[in-house]
Amino acid sequence: MKLIQLLTLTTLLCAPLNQAQSAQQDVFGEHYYQTNQIQSSLTESGDDYTFLVVGDWGRNGHFAQRSVAKWMDIAAYQFDADMIISTGDNFYDNGIASVNDPYWQTSYENIYHGPHLFIDWYVVLGNHDYRGNWQAQIDYSAISRRWNMPAQYFDKLISLEEGGSVHLVFLDTSPLNPDYQHEAKYQETQRQDSKAQLAWFEQTLKRHKNADWTIVIGHHPLYSSGKRYGKTSAVRGVIEPLLEQYDVDAYIAGHEHDLQHNKPAGSSVEHFVSGGGSEIRPVGQREFTAFAKSSAGFAVVRVNQQQFTLEFIDDKGEVIYQYALDKNRESAQ
Repeated sequence: MKLIQLLTLTTLLCAPLNQAQSAQQDVFGEHYYQTNQIQSSLTESGDDYTFLVVGDWGRNGHFAQRSVAKWMDIAAYQFDADMIISTGDNFYDNGIASVNDPYWQTSYENIYHGPHLFIDWYVVLGNHDYRGNWQAQIDYSAISRRWNMPAQYFDKLISLEEGGSVHLVFLDTSPLNPDYQHEAKYQETQRQDSKAQLAWFEQTLKRHKNADWTIVIGHHPLYSSGKRYGKTSAVRGVIEPLLEQYDVDAYIAGHEHDLQHNKPAGSSVEHFVSGGGSEIRPVGQREFTAFAKSSAGFAVVRVNQQQFTLEFIDDKGEVIYQYALDKNRESAQ
């Protein structure tokens, strides 16, 4: 009798665990990804190098952060993503305190937990990250198997399968932004050696000038169709001359809590904003606006030797913008 009761009790205790394990398998099983798909009309190449871009996300799962993370996982599965890029403001409002800060769990690890998000993340600092211990975000690279921030600024050269290469340059734009010189809460940004970073930036662009594609990532947009329209000229004056001089193909930023593609007259650089990782703000149509939407979401970028494509995907899994650029500079939306 006691044996039967013990077996019955064991069965009852194990049942919820087995059900939870089964539910977990169902959530991230093949059926889940077959029934949740992103409808993309862009032609895929088996040789594409694919990465997701998200920014301004670290809000402990609030606003649209969880739903954006869900569709990022689906996109990473569907498009076989190679990496994820963050455009900064990784932890609101005041960065993090240390590598042991609970925000690592509540804003990052427990949010981006889909199985296809456990690929390399390459991360830049935003202005809010400078309101905390920015060095801890670099140090976390030695703890995490996916978080990569080897320094405040760095680059990565990617060899494409069919030949050719993509040069990714990751900037730390807060120290380069003259607007922060007189803001007390951002004085830490002005203690950094901006001249050394600019010298490094030019040298790395020069060193890899023969790359098929050059894409620069920074937190601050140089053009904005959002809240900061008309307020980006200072940082633009620092960064844009080098983008133009070294024929950079695209500059991808965050800072604005929305999704944008801006094409300023006379510039050969495509300017994108992917800052819809959680909270969103209004946008407008400006003289250089190709696309702007007050929407949470992220970007999917695919590159091969001949073409660069970008899609913005919102927090409902809908493709809200597509752009393709051929290497001969012909574009099609």
